[in-house]
Amino acid sequence: MWDWAQARRGLRLRTLVLLRWVAIGCQLVGLLWVVFGLKLHLPLAWCLSVVALAAWMNLSLTLAWPGMRLARRREALYQLAFDLIQLATLLGLTGGLENPFVVCLIAPPTVAAATLPSRYAAVLCALALVLIAALWEFYLPLPWPSGSVFIMPSFYRAGIFVALACGLMFTAAYAWQAAAEAARMELALAATQAVLSREQRLSALGGLAAAAAHELGTPLATIQVVTKEMARSLDPGPLLDDVQLLIGQSERCREILRKLSQAPDTEDAHHARMSLSQLLDEVSEPHRSEVVLVNTEVSCAPGAAILEVRRLPEVLHGLAAFVENAVDFAETTVEITAYYDAQRLFVEVRDDGPGFSPDVIARLGQPYVTTRSHGEGSRSSHLGMGLGFFIAKTLLERTGAEVSFRNARRGGAVIAAQWPRAKIAAPIDL
Repeated sequence: MWDWAQARRGLRLRTLVLLRWVAIGCQLVGLLWVVFGLKLHLPLAWCLSVVALAAWMNLSLTLAWPGMRLARRREALYQLAFDLIQLATLLGLTGGLENPFVVCLIAPPTVAAATLPSRYAAVLCALALVLIAALWEFYLPLPWPSGSVFIMPSFYRAGIFVALACGLMFTAAYAWQAAAEAARMELALAATQAVLSREQRLSALGGLAAAAAHELGTPLATIQVVTKEMARSLDPGPLLDDVQLLIGQSERCREILRKLSQAPDTEDAHHARMSLSQLLDEVSEPHRSEVVLVNTEVSCAPGAAILEVRRLPEVLHGLAAFVENAVDFAETTVEITAYYDAQRLFVEVRDDGPGFSPDVIARLGQPYVTTRSHGEGSRSSHLGMGLGFFIAKTLLERTGAEVSFRNARRGGAVIAAQWPRAKIAAPIDL
């Protein structure tokens, strides 16, 4: 099982230093305001010593590592643990759990949960719980006006303790889950970008082949004409055999170029557009077999102008991925239909298989959610990682499509994509 925490990039040491400077400034302002503004008594010398220790730590780090390097995971753990202990010590000098700023103890574990692997975050959460428990017993009285002493009922202090513990665990767990989801999405989007780059490279390669076929066609034809004329004027012998070999090889070259020209580039003005029938045939042809029948159908609303679409790698790859999945799970038939009117284009891929399972359909299209449970039930027994649907959906959405998944009433899975006509239509030739 992949540990998503390993994909986190961690914290820059400079970020830790800056956050600590902010904390030091807030602590100083708070202490000075309580003593000189509110005229309350507290052990100012001890408090300032604790704040000075944090400032000394920051200055030492700044002088030792002035660069922008990332803090190592264990190093970040120690830095956050120091901040936690320093803050707990300051709270112990100013009222313990009775100090309203005790809620700040949640901050370092939350930062660790969002940026460090789970085991480091767990260590810091455990340390925070130990410090909260210590503040229950070991603390100086909360500063209070008129020389009186504020005494909080034990029952209420217990409530604060439980609230802090619950808030700490919930906030840390929430931050960890949010960071894990962000890391998973980042990896999935990187995979999507890699697929798109591959499709674009293949498309560019097709353009190069088309250009070569066009440019080399004329000289090869000239070579054939000249060699055939030479063959007519030569007597049987080794030289005639060589000329006939040239004729055969030039014909082979022309055949190769003819095949290459059948898969031209999208940049070619003639082939940058395709009919809907060509689109459906192109995405379905690689997946046709004797086991599963793949049918395609194109229809339109009455009076709608004929629609030709742009040849987009994103559309071709996305629809082909949906067709592959449908063929993989279909019993006998896969239906691919396209319908358009004056405003929109609808493409639907339907199979007669078991359909999407209830626990998957609600999350389908998210990264790392797969319809293939260890390959069971699929024709190819392919072990999916749950990226295929996400990549296909993301690529289609980049072209302006809205993608939806559902189960048909009579059984089988249905995947539908719809585009505003202006997003998918090829430019009108003038």
